[in-house]
Amino acid sequence: MSALFNFQSLLLVILLLICTATYAHQVIPAIMNRNRHGVLGIFWKAARIGERLSPYVSICCIIMAFSLFTQ
Repeated sequence: MSALFNFQSLLLVILLLICTATYAHQVIPAIMNRNRHGVLGIFWKAARIGERLSPYVSICCIIMAFSLFTQ
C-alpha cells in the first residue's frame, strides 16, 4: 500500500521530510537557500518549519515513534 493512502504513513513521510530538510539546511545552508523557488523550494519550506517549530516537530516524532512501536 502506498504512503499516500495510509494516513499514518503519510504523516511519517512528512515528519521525515521536515527532519531531513532541517538537518540538511544546518549542514549545507547554501544549497537550500539557493533553491527557494520551484520544486526544490519544498525542502526549503520544510527546513523553515523544522527550524521554527522544532519543539512541536520533536514531540510529534516521539508520538509517532510510540504509535509505531505499539502496533
